[in-house]
Amino acid sequence: MSELTLTVMRLGFLAVLWLFVIVAVQVIRSDLFGTRVTQRPMRRRSAPAAAAAPAAAVPPPVAQQAPPPQARGPRRASAPRSAPSKLVITGGSLTGTTMNLTDQQITIGRAHDSTIVLDDDYASSRHARIYPAPDGSWIVEDLGSTNGTYLDRTRLTGPTPVPLGAPIRIGKTVIELRR
Repeated sequence: MSELTLTVMRLGFLAVLWLFVIVAVQVIRSDLFGTRVTQRPMRRRSAPAAAAAPAAAVPPPVAQQAPPPQARGPRRASAPRSAPSKLVITGGSLTGTTMNLTDQQITIGRAHDSTIVLDDDYASSRHARIYPAPDGSWIVEDLGSTNGTYLDRTRLTGPTPVPLGAPIRIGKTVIELRR
């Protein structure tokens, strides 16, 4: 073999070796530090925009189906005066975030299509949802998360009404419904 062929083969082998080392370091880095979650603002949808959205769009995932029949429909005019009007995040990476409550359900989790996207290792991709009841109160429901959803230090086992000011804990995030 000529000297040129041997040098090209050595440089090619060296390039392949460095490529392997770089890929190995990236795999180790992703195992140690996990995937990078980018912050994005909470999705807020006004009532006209929600009505203008096409109904034949993509159907919701199984874990994010419409609320049960008793929770569908607009709030009644006879809603109690003490009904919550906003959701406030009081603990976690989104502390201080406030969201006005409408008649839409709020999904919470790590998935990018959630209404509130959490950057929390203890939250599932589709962790919980909060939806309005016909009487104007709000219901919180755990969606089969691994670490559970807690309402005032009690782990939820089914859909549960949320009293005003009661902390809802999902991982490191604490949420409250307020007037």
